[in-house]
Amino acid sequence: MSAPSQSGGASITDERQLVEYFENACKPPSRWRLGTEHEKFVFDRETLRPLPYEGDQSISAFLEKLTRFGWTPMQENGRTVALEMGDCHITLEPGGQLELAGAPLYTIHETCDEIHTHLRQVKEVAADMNVGLIGLGFQPKWSRAESPWMPKERYEIMGNYMPKVGNLGLDMMLRTSTVQVNIDYGSESDMIKKFRVGLALQPIATALFANSPFTEGKPNGFVSYRSQIWTDTDPDRCGMLDWVFEDEMGFERYKDFALDVPMYFVYRDGHYIDAAGQSFRDFMAGKLPALPGERPVMSDWDDHLTTLFPEVRLKRFMEMRGADGGPWRRLCALPALWAGLCYDSTALDEAWALVADFTPAERNHLRDQAPIHGLATPFRGATMGGIAREAVAIAQRGLSRRANLDGQDRDEAMYLDQLAEIAETGITPAEHLLSLYEGRWNQSVDPVFHEFAY
Repeated sequence: MSAPSQSGGASITDERQLVEYFENACKPPSRWRLGTEHEKFVFDRETLRPLPYEGDQSISAFLEKLTRFGWTPMQENGRTVALEMGDCHITLEPGGQLELAGAPLYTIHETCDEIHTHLRQVKEVAADMNVGLIGLGFQPKWSRAESPWMPKERYEIMGNYMPKVGNLGLDMMLRTSTVQVNIDYGSESDMIKKFRVGLALQPIATALFANSPFTEGKPNGFVSYRSQIWTDTDPDRCGMLDWVFEDEMGFERYKDFALDVPMYFVYRDGHYIDAAGQSFRDFMAGKLPALPGERPVMSDWDDHLTTLFPEVRLKRFMEMRGADGGPWRRLCALPALWAGLCYDSTALDEAWALVADFTPAERNHLRDQAPIHGLATPFRGATMGGIAREAVAIAQRGLSRRANLDGQDRDEAMYLDQLAEIAETGITPAEHLLSLYEGRWNQSVDPVFHEFAY
């Protein structure tokens, strides 16, 4: 979810500062970058069980061994909970999922090189420890009770709060894995268009990357159970945000949404203070029960924004959040998809034209049905597959116009070849896994750990 918090920044005395937080993040296109984050499950190759945090064969040992490549440990209460190197971080999700939060990079070629370097490093350490790593949207074998908890104070606070507001929040924390891409915006109007395109097409990304059809060793009835879990996690902070398509949308409106979402915590003096369910507005008035008389600083606003979980999230950049974790080739495909759609003005116009007449009911239909039916989701007398094919084609043209070539004179559109094939066949990665399960895997999920490990 994040590297350890850093407390500081200007005191917040007026809501206008919260809007300026977004305004000051606007960048000209020459400074637009892509940040790719991807998670993976770590498991014992012999038992196929998750690693605990402590011990000889553990997550903490894994992090320690990664320092051989120049990573610097980041600690909380004397325990290593993240690594940093320049603008990159390796962080831990609540159940021990290992995440690379990549640097902001200009081209997909650079992003793919970063992913390759990271996977080479973790595979070397994994071989030393006889453990494996796999990218799937949901843990296919372990139960919630079998999943370890990482020793981070913010996760303890969230874990206590989640069951009060939804039924699947703990599964989201412990058993899901995702890939997401962070993109920049040039102005408020640019942010609005990208936000609307991102929300409307997020179900398409969910279907194209759907890769979580198993729960505790059996098919679960979904192609993206990870996506389904978000529908029963916390209604205050998740969802499709229908108001984004209304005239009032802008930095001010998103600020109001964020202020309406209950807090989780406040970070002070190296510790997370439980403020779950409390109001950031009360915090600004000096009336936060967790810290009576104290008012927030800008790092508190930054932290609070990380605890919102809509399908597209706005911070000092925008996060496209709808995809399941997967194999390394698809890790490159997600930033390619959104760069192709959003970082070429013609492509962004075409993408908006593709979705501009979707009604709120249609957008929510796609969101609700994509985790179940994938690209076969019914839509306007056909299926969502047709929208997927158009979206991928728009992105391919956008990447070709960007004309960023690698050493073999290939442009970034090549990273969409696998998505184009998925869109054309209509067969999601999850359906491929299900066919293996019903076929040569003899209704066992164990082979996925061997055949699809990094």
